[in-house]
Amino acid sequence: MSNESQLSPQAVAMKQRLGIVGNASALNNAVERALRVAPIDLSVLVTGESGTGKEFFPQIIHLNSARKHGKYIAVNCGAIPEGTIDSELFGHEKGAFTGAVASRKGYFEEANGGTIFLDEVAELPLTTQARLLRVLESGEFIKVGSSEVQKTNIRVVAATNVDMARAVAEGKFREDLYYRLSTVQITVPALRDRGNDILLLTRKFAADFAERYRTPQVTFDEEARNRMLHYRWPGNVRQLKNVVEQMALFEAGRTITAEDLVPYLPESMTSYVPTLSQGAGSGAYDREREMLFNMIFKLQREIDALKEQVEHVRPAAVGRLALGGDMAAIEREGSVTSVVKYTEPADSIFTRGADRETRRNVVDVTATAPVTTLEETEKELIRRSLERNQGRRKAVAAELNISERTLYRKIKEYGLE
Repeated sequence: MSNESQLSPQAVAMKQRLGIVGNASALNNAVERALRVAPIDLSVLVTGESGTGKEFFPQIIHLNSARKHGKYIAVNCGAIPEGTIDSELFGHEKGAFTGAVASRKGYFEEANGGTIFLDEVAELPLTTQARLLRVLESGEFIKVGSSEVQKTNIRVVAATNVDMARAVAEGKFREDLYYRLSTVQITVPALRDRGNDILLLTRKFAADFAERYRTPQVTFDEEARNRMLHYRWPGNVRQLKNVVEQMALFEAGRTITAEDLVPYLPESMTSYVPTLSQGAGSGAYDREREMLFNMIFKLQREIDALKEQVEHVRPAAVGRLALGGDMAAIEREGSVTSVVKYTEPADSIFTRGADRETRRNVVDVTATAPVTTLEETEKELIRRSLERNQGRRKAVAAELNISERTLYRKIKEYGLE
C-alpha cells in the first residue's frame, strides 16, 4: 500500500490545494500532524532546514482552523531591521520616533481574529522576544511610543531552520518563549530524506518551466536520476527547483545525462549547507588561523631581514644621500641597494612640500648622537666636515659631493658661518 493511500482524504485534498508534491512518510506525517492540531488554538513551531517548504504548514493550520475566515499574515522576521521590528509587529504612535508622521497598526493588531506566521523567528532580538512572550501569554501588547495596553486575539505559528535548543543554551533565544512557541512542534523532512520525491518534484518542475518558458521539456536518463537521488541537496526543494529551472532554459528538449548534471550539482556540497556543523566550522577556523599565523611569521622574517640590511648601510652613503648626492653613484659603490628611483633638483638638496615629507621618512643609521630630523642630520654632517677641513669650503663641498653654491646656501641657512 502506498503512502498516498494511507493519507486521510482531508490531507490529500490539502496537498492538492497547496501544490505539495511528494509521498514520503515523513512529509505525510507532518501534513497529518498539522491537520490534527489545526482546530485546537495552540501555538505551533515548524522546524526544518532552509528550503524544505515550511511555509506550507502554517497555511494548512490556518485553513483548517476556526480562524480560516480571519486574516493570515506571514512575517519574515529575518528581513526586518532590528531598529524597526517592534514598530512593524506592534505598531507605533505618531511622533514615537523620527519619521513616525502618523499612527500605524502593527501586524499583531492587523491580524486580530486570524493567524500570524513568524518565519525565521530565531532572528528576533531579545527585547522583541519579551514583547512576543507577553502577547502569547495574555494577548496584550503596547505600541511603540504609547503607554496604553491593547488586546489582540491571534494564533501564532512560527518557523525556524535554527537548532533552537542550541540557541537557548547560547542565550540567543529566551527559554520561556521557546517552550511557549513549541506547544506543538512539526518537523519538515529534508529533501535528501524523501527518496523518490526528488524525481516527482523534478518532473513537476520540468513540466512547469517548459510551460512557462514555452520550450520543449527536459528529461533525465537513468544515470542522471540515480545521481539526483544520491545527491545531498543541501538547499533542499529550493535548490532542486533552481537547478531544474536552469536546465529548462539551457538544456531545453534534451535528455539530461549524469555528465550533464555536473555543472549544476556542485561536488563541494557542504559549502551549500545553510548551517555548518560545529565540527566542520571549528576545523575551517583552525586552518584559517594557522594560515594567518604563517603569513604573519613570514612577514616578520622579511621585516627582520630588511632591518638587518638597513643597519649595514654605510653612514657616509646616508649622509651623501641626505645632502643631495647622486643615488646612482652610491648604488654603484655598493653602499645602498635601492628599489626606488630618486631624482634631485640640480641646485637644491630638498624641495618644499612632498620632498620634505620624503626627507622625514629617511632613517639615520650613523653611530653619532641620535637626531630626529634630516635637517639636523644635514646640519651635523656639514658642521663636522667643516671642522675636519678647517673651514675650507671647497674641500667640504668636494667631500660631501655637492656644489660650493649649495654648500654656501646651507651654511647660511643653518647659521654655521
